[in-house]
Amino acid sequence: MTCKGICTRYKAQKPVGTGRYASGQKRCQICEIFIKWEGLWCPCCGYRLRTKPRNLKYKAKLRARVEADQLEAVAVKAAEVEEIELEPIAVKSAKKTKTAKAKTTKAKTVKAAAKKVAVTPVAI
Repeated sequence: MTCKGICTRYKAQKPVGTGRYASGQKRCQICEIFIKWEGLWCPCCGYRLRTKPRNLKYKAKLRARVEADQLEAVAVKAAEVEEIELEPIAVKSAKKTKTAKAKTTKAKTVKAAAKKVAVTPVAI
């Protein structure tokens, strides 16, 4: 198969600060282009897309970057879990105090209204 020109629709711009493979871009050797595509096969020519570099030095760089990103993601997720665990405790205690106050005020108004009703018919 040869390039049919479909791949130009998916052409990827070079990312700033990171590598092409690290940012999720893939390369078609037949079309000689980097594309942003989710599949393993080129949408244009049907050949397999390269997802990592051929050079050993650049493979090591990519591997190190991916491992660092995974460690960072785990740390961020752990921090989010800690925040989530702390927030419900504070919210629950605040809700309990508000509901307790609301119930006591309602009870007082009901008792006061009952006294007024009881006093008013006797006076008539």
